[in-house]
Amino acid sequence: MKLLVDAQLPARLARHLAAAGHDVVHTVDLPGGNRTPDEEIARRADAEDRIVVSKDRDFRDGHLLRGSPVRLLIVATGNITNDGLLDLLTTHLDAIVDAFGQSSFVELGPDNLVIHRDRPSPARPPGE
Repeated sequence: MKLLVDAQLPARLARHLAAAGHDVVHTVDLPGGNRTPDEEIARRADAEDRIVVSKDRDFRDGHLLRGSPVRLLIVATGNITNDGLLDLLTTHLDAIVDAFGQSSFVELGPDNLVIHRDRPSPARPPGE
């Protein structure tokens, strides 16, 4: 998977995912660093075919309302230690990879993985 990890999650998570064989960028590595605006993170992820990984519900809203970022993993664990987060992701990593074969929006909770059904694109009238 190609991932872009948001500033709300530790750079250690990005390194952990990279060590597991994934192509990962953390916002700290972007030109604007952790101050990179959400819109720029979403644009870059979409342009590079990356999944945004974030705890920020603003990305969820952008995904649902505007379709950007195109692919999104929301970490919905509440407060969790970094070690707990790494353990949780390690436990569910194969399922997360599989989930993105079915959906563009996945949420990782403390006890479950939610795979959201993709909405069909609106039908266009003939001739448009």
